[in-house]
Amino acid sequence: MSTPLRSLLGDLVTVNHRLTRLAARSTGSSESPAVWRTLGVLSSGGPMRLGELAELSRVAQPTATKLVTNLTARGWVIRLADPADARATQTAITATGAAALAGWRDELAGAMLPLFADLGADDIAVLQRAVEIIGQRADAAAQLPPGTPVALPAEAQS
Repeated sequence: MSTPLRSLLGDLVTVNHRLTRLAARSTGSSESPAVWRTLGVLSSGGPMRLGELAELSRVAQPTATKLVTNLTARGWVIRLADPADARATQTAITATGAAALAGWRDELAGAMLPLFADLGADDIAVLQRAVEIIGQRADAAAQLPPGTPVALPAEAQS
């Protein structure tokens, strides 16, 4: 049975995917969305091992390996020794990679600006609040160990 909140969340995710595809198409960029997703994961999650990066970027591990190799060649990521295991490495975003990601996000926003330029202050405030709520919930869920069902931590519920 679908509740109003469940239905709204489904619509939110769906419309977000539509908006993301529209924005990317509007820029005319041929860059793989996996590149930006990978940089975004590293930007928000910090250095991580390849397997975790693949999982969070939603690509197969061989694809993540290719992505990291290409991003390393561009200077957008670096490989670091894993402090927990000297035999392993972690991947981290560089300042150049962070700047590229920020530029991409700005390009996406610029591409979408004409669609939203006519919004009034009230609607802009609603969007701002929605971004805050979604960001807080996503940040809380990101703190959970991999494989843990998404649930809001008790301290964030108050």
